[in-house]
Amino acid sequence: MKHIGIIGTLILAGMVLIVFFQTVYVVDETEQVVVTQFGKPVGEAVTKPGIQFKVPFIQKANYFDKRYLEWDGDPNQIPTKDKKFIFVDTYARWQITDPLQFFKRLTNERGAQSRLDDILDGETRNFIANHLLEETVRSSNRQPVESDVISELIGDSLSVINVGRDKIQQMIQQSANKQAEDLGIAILDFRFKRINYVEEVRTQVYERMKSERFRIADKFRSEGQGEASRINGEKEKKLKIIQSDAFRKAEGIKGEADAEAAAIYARAYDQTNSSREFYGFLKSMETFQNTFNKETSVILSTDSELYRFLKDMK
Repeated sequence: MKHIGIIGTLILAGMVLIVFFQTVYVVDETEQVVVTQFGKPVGEAVTKPGIQFKVPFIQKANYFDKRYLEWDGDPNQIPTKDKKFIFVDTYARWQITDPLQFFKRLTNERGAQSRLDDILDGETRNFIANHLLEETVRSSNRQPVESDVISELIGDSLSVINVGRDKIQQMIQQSANKQAEDLGIAILDFRFKRINYVEEVRTQVYERMKSERFRIADKFRSEGQGEASRINGEKEKKLKIIQSDAFRKAEGIKGEADAEAAAIYARAYDQTNSSREFYGFLKSMETFQNTFNKETSVILSTDSELYRFLKDMK
């Protein structure tokens, strides 16, 4: 009888614990709870942390995360407005804002992820299909961060965009939130994680980049050739000026030297008869040396000074 009493006490204590754990539930700071009775919600959602109570065995506590949740989309091949196909990979952050409505419409996070797939993938496809490739890739009309000349050259080739990548992301988020209003969730952020071109578009983009760089290189070459021509022209001009100035100075020096030599000759000639005779003799000898050789034949008058000297020498 004693053993039977102990067993009964243990069974009763176990039943009390089971009832207690079925009655009490704890809400963490990161959680929110919807209590259901036979699968239907009862009362309002519990969002405050602490110990809560429910009817045991009849009611059930359904826990939902209160924090920001992650959604990662599948990469899709989408055509743009100008009929160019691109691969788009997206991601988003969302939150359960109304647990009761969330439970009624989506039941759990798996259902929410599936519904977000439909909403966000569909809106992404719609908005990209309604915009050009450049608007999907570029965010603004700012100039590229390079040298001033290259920025100017590239800026001339970039078309003006009216929307841009950031704006398209915002429009997708706003449109998706309108569709998710009655789901008890809010899409907090939406981004393009990656945009990549298909092979055909990638080839076109690379060819365009090459042509742009070739155009910039040709621009630099033409400017360099023009600058080289200008420098060579200035060099030739300065060289001619230097040569002209040097020639002028050289002619001036020669003129001064000839004048001084003539003055010396004049002074020598104006001296005594013997000096004049000697001077005439030197000039005649100089003429002989510069004029005659072994094969030279000349005809001289008897009045010629040269004949006189030759006669004297004989």
